[in-house]
Amino acid sequence: MNKKLVYMLPLILLAVMMWFLVRGLSLNPRDVPSPLVGKPAPEFTLPLLNQPGKTFSTKDKLGQVWLFNVWASWCSGCRTEHENLLYMKRTGRFDIVGMDYKDQDADAKNWLNTLGNPYEMVAVDREGDVGIDWGVYGVPETFVVDKKGIIRYKYTGPITPQGINDILLPLVEKLEAES
Repeated sequence: MNKKLVYMLPLILLAVMMWFLVRGLSLNPRDVPSPLVGKPAPEFTLPLLNQPGKTFSTKDKLGQVWLFNVWASWCSGCRTEHENLLYMKRTGRFDIVGMDYKDQDADAKNWLNTLGNPYEMVAVDREGDVGIDWGVYGVPETFVVDKKGIIRYKYTGPITPQGINDILLPLVEKLEAES
């Protein structure tokens, strides 16, 4: 092997590694791709947190644009976004269904009673099976579902005011205008 190539190989490998590092630093961690975007929302039926004997199913929201917010009382990011969810509810522009994920019912009820309830209803996924079907890998995560039951967007991490104004509100308005 050529001696020059032997000496150049570590420099070439270093340059390649630096390129990947720089590329990785420019990515937005909220832009986690979801294979479910553009596909029908996984169907489920779950019990409701504050309504014993009642359930929620994805079929219940067909014909409406809605947000599906996956949260838990043990989640620090969920606490961070909670005030923004309450704001979204006050605007009247968002139908938000919550899913309490791998949580204790008493803890979830206490959370909502203490901090306020931004949800139209709260489904309970005690075992996390529905979360797996939806591709949830960490909470909070929020999905925008269109009138036909198609997932149109996945918002990863705590919802921010900028996310509401720049992403969620324009998308919801666009989807509501569709027939």
